[in-house]
Amino acid sequence: MAHIVVLGAGLGGTIAAYQLRDELDAEHSVSVVGRGETFSFVPSNPWVAVGWRDRPSVEVNLVPVFKRRNIGFHPQGARLLHPAERRLELMDGVSISYDYLVIATGPDLAFDEIDGFGPGAGTFSICQIDHAVQTKEAVQKLIRNPGPVVVGAVQGASCFGPAYEFAFILDKALRDAKVRDRVPMTFVTSEPYIGHLGIDGVGDTKGLLESQLRQNHIKWICNAKVEKVEDGKVSVSELAENGTVIRAHELVSTFTMLLPAFRGAEAIRGIAGLTNPRGFVLIDKHQRNPAYPEIFAVGVCVAIPPLAPTPVPVGVPKTGFMIESMVTATVRNIKRLLRNELPDAEATWNAVCLADFGDSGVAFVAQPQIPPRNVNWSSSGAWVHAAKVGFEKYHLRKMRSGTTEPIYERLALHALGIEKLKDIKIEETEASAPQ
Repeated sequence: MAHIVVLGAGLGGTIAAYQLRDELDAEHSVSVVGRGETFSFVPSNPWVAVGWRDRPSVEVNLVPVFKRRNIGFHPQGARLLHPAERRLELMDGVSISYDYLVIATGPDLAFDEIDGFGPGAGTFSICQIDHAVQTKEAVQKLIRNPGPVVVGAVQGASCFGPAYEFAFILDKALRDAKVRDRVPMTFVTSEPYIGHLGIDGVGDTKGLLESQLRQNHIKWICNAKVEKVEDGKVSVSELAENGTVIRAHELVSTFTMLLPAFRGAEAIRGIAGLTNPRGFVLIDKHQRNPAYPEIFAVGVCVAIPPLAPTPVPVGVPKTGFMIESMVTATVRNIKRLLRNELPDAEATWNAVCLADFGDSGVAFVAQPQIPPRNVNWSSSGAWVHAAKVGFEKYHLRKMRSGTTEPIYERLALHALGIEKLKDIKIEETEASAPQ
């Protein structure tokens, strides 16, 4: 009998636990170590931040779900991994041993790398549900007292989609409140061009997103390095291709939301052979760590090298499609190892993304994620917003029921004829954006 432990109870970790329980014989035990008892659907955070969702509508209590699925749960979180001992030390001092470990921690948010940056300092965030709730209060204050806004992603960031989403969702919320005319907006990004997204763009994301920014009267600064944030001001250096500063910007801002760079979780960061210098887990093509072959990793915690040098550092995103594909490969490989067979499954490194803009949006498919690609497609329209709402409801139902149907795999089957997604009938619920 083997004990498989999943470290992390986010999107990748919960799906990994469900699939492991589905695929493995009952004699094997599955446990999850998370921080807190609740799963939160992070893609909904931009909606929470403007009041289009409340916290309960995007959260799931994992305790009854895991109990029903016969999955052990340790919500106290992990303090430190001891890979040589196959032992995970928890925050309360208790340790649990494992035969196989799946690391799905997600990232640590590196707010401290910029002076005055982050919740509790001079900026707001949508990275976690607590941050989104705090940001909602700030958005309401902005509506009552309009002023300049700065939105975007700082140097080293790898998750640019939510920055664009929040900029356009905030724009719509301000328009609905009839105060947009008193809120100058600037989009600040470390990307070398608008729509780069950390993967050299997909289809015409550059043209689509530039057009959307112009249409919504949002100015932008690319190759931007945020130097510091002070009360009511964001200091930004705009860099040339050779890395020299071509312009210094002092942006007045009464509300600032910038996505941070990511690094590996503290419980695993700095372990020789396991992680790279940023703390992301090193893996082979089977999601397996070469130094500790009983350890697998999925999701944002996985080390992926940057696409190419850029004037300001940018990371490579891990989309939901890629994460679920990593999970499927990992579960199959663990199952094979338990049968004394060699791993053979490899994740599908593709990107499928729906970016909601409140009343429209942009969708793209990159197969593979890193160019050159077999499929390089993007499109926009109101149908993207409807699809994003539908996916939110679908995924939350999946979390609450403990099922593992990989919707991204089904979407991938449509990749070559992706325009057909526009015909999918997804009705908005009462919880969707205001009509």
